[in-house]
Amino acid sequence: MVTLIRIFRYTALYPWHAATTLGLAVVGTLLVVVLPAVTQEFIDQVIPDKQLDRIIPLAALGIGAIAARQLISMGRNLCNSAFEQRIIHDLRRELYEKIQRLPLHWFDKQPTGDIMHRVAADVPAMERVIVGAIDQGLSGLLQFCAVLGYLLWLNPGLALLTVAPLPVVAIATRLYQKLAEPRYKAVSEASSTLNSVLHDNVAGIRQIKAYTVEPEEAERFGSASTTVLRAQMNVVKANAFIWPFVSLVAESGIVVTIAFGAWWITTGETTLGVLSAVLMSWGLLYDPISRINPLTQLFVSGMVAGKRIFSILDLDEEEDLVTGTRPETLRGHVRFEDVRFSYEKSSSRPTLDAINLEALPGQTIAFVGPTGAGKSTILALLTRFYEVDAGRILLDDEPLAGISKEWLRDRIGYVTQDSFLFDATIRDNLLLAKPDATESEIWEALRAANAESFVSKLDGGLAATPGERGTRLSGGERQRLSIARALLKNPPILLLDEATSAVDNETEQLIQEALERLRSERTAFVIAHRLSTVRAADRIYVLEGGRIVESGKHEELIVQNGLYERLCSAGLGTQEK
Repeated sequence: MVTLIRIFRYTALYPWHAATTLGLAVVGTLLVVVLPAVTQEFIDQVIPDKQLDRIIPLAALGIGAIAARQLISMGRNLCNSAFEQRIIHDLRRELYEKIQRLPLHWFDKQPTGDIMHRVAADVPAMERVIVGAIDQGLSGLLQFCAVLGYLLWLNPGLALLTVAPLPVVAIATRLYQKLAEPRYKAVSEASSTLNSVLHDNVAGIRQIKAYTVEPEEAERFGSASTTVLRAQMNVVKANAFIWPFVSLVAESGIVVTIAFGAWWITTGETTLGVLSAVLMSWGLLYDPISRINPLTQLFVSGMVAGKRIFSILDLDEEEDLVTGTRPETLRGHVRFEDVRFSYEKSSSRPTLDAINLEALPGQTIAFVGPTGAGKSTILALLTRFYEVDAGRILLDDEPLAGISKEWLRDRIGYVTQDSFLFDATIRDNLLLAKPDATESEIWEALRAANAESFVSKLDGGLAATPGERGTRLSGGERQRLSIARALLKNPPILLLDEATSAVDNETEQLIQEALERLRSERTAFVIAHRLSTVRAADRIYVLEGGRIVESGKHEELIVQNGLYERLCSAGLGTQEK
C-alpha cells in the first residue's frame, strides 16, 4: 500500500491532466446507459404501440450518445498520452539524477544492465499503474456503478442475478495478485540479468572475438535468456489458470439471467424490453470486469517495478557533494596522515594501511609498486570517490572530509587508466573540462598533449566522433585526448593514473615537457610504469600490500637495493632499455 501511495503522488504534479481525465471518464460513463434505455423504449413502447414518430428521435439519441462517447474517448486518449509521457519523463529524470548522486561504491556492486533496465523498463511499467488506474480502472468502476444503478432501477431482481458471480470473481482476482507478484518480480530480475549479460558481451566483443569464446558467451546468454523464459512461463501459467475460470463464472451469470428473465416474462412480472435492456447492459456491466485481467497484470508488474525504482530513490546520496567548505584559494598542499581504507569493510586486510605522505604545492609525486598495491586507490581517496576508514587527508591544512566534493573535483584533473570518451564529438568530449573554452584554448590543450596532429587529420577535425568509448581511435590517441581534456581544465591538482602507458617514447617526452612547464602551477600525482616519468618526480612512494615501504628520489631509492630497485630491474623502464 505504501508503494501504491508513493506511485500515485506523481499525479499531483499534473492535477489538471488528472482532473480532465477523470471528468471525461465520468461523462463518457454516464452515456453508456443511453443505448440500453433506447432499446427498451423501442421494444416496449415504439413497436407495440406503433409510435412511428418516435423512431427517428430515438435513433438520433442513440447515435448521438455513441458519437459523443467516441469524441470523449478521443479526448481521453490525447489527454492520457500527454499525462503518461510527462510522468515517464519526470520519473525517468528523477531516477537518473538520483543515480548520478549515488556514491561510487554503489556502482561497484551494481550491474550496468540492471541500472539500464530500471530506467528504460521499470519506469514505464510503474507509470502505467497511474494512467491505467485512472483511465481504465477508475472509468471502469464508474461505468460498473452507473450500469448497476440503472439495472437496479430497471429491475432489481434481474440486476442481482447479473452481479451474483462477482464475489467469486473478486476472490479469484485477489488470489491472482498474491500468486503473480513474486512471479513478476522474478521476471523483472531475470530480465535485468539478461540485460547485464548483453551489455557485457557488447562492451567486451573484441575480447570475445580475440579469445574465440563466442560459443561460451552464446551459452551464457542462452542460459540467462532461458531464465527469463521460465519466469515468463510461470506468469503465463498463472494467467492461463485464473482468467478462464473468471470468464466461466461471469458468463454463466448471463445464462442464469436469461433463464429467470424468460420465466418472469412468461409470468408477466417483467417485459421483453426490460430483459433486452438488461442483456444489453450485461456487456456494459462486465466490460470493466473483463479488464481485470490486463489491469491486474499491469498493476502487479507496475508495483514490482515501483518497488525496484523506490529502492534506488531511497538510497543515501553521496555526502558533501554540494555541502561543505569551499576555500577561496587552493595551493595544492596535500598530506595523508595514518590513512587506512578498505573497499570491503568486513575484510581483515585493508586495501591501504598506515599511509603517510606529503605533497608540497607544485610538486610531482610518483607512486610505483606491483599490481594491487593500492596506487590507484590513493588517487580515488584524493577525489573523495571513497572515504577513508581511519586517519585523515589534509588539503592546505584543512581536512579533506569537510570540503565540498563538487568544489574539490572542479579543481582536480583526473586522467585514469581507462581513457573514457563519450560517443560525442571530440570538441564535446573536451568541453566537459571547460564548457566555455574557446577554439584556441582547445587546440592549445591538444597541442600540449601532442594530440593536435592526429585530430587535425580526422574527417571533421574537432567535429569528428571517436565512437562509443572511443573505439575508432587507438589507445594512445584516446589517452592523449584524455590528457588534453585534463590540461584544458587547468586544475591546481593533476592526477595521472598510468596516463602515458599507451603512448610512444617520443609522445611521452612531449607530454612530459608540457607537464614540466605546468609543474610550478599545480601539484601532480602520477602512477607510471616508465622510468622517465618516475625519474622526473620530486618524490617517489613505493607501495606493497597497501603500505608505503620506501620513499625518496630515484637516485636515493635505486641505491637502497629494495623493492624499487627490483621493480626497475624487472620491468620499470623496460621501454628505455
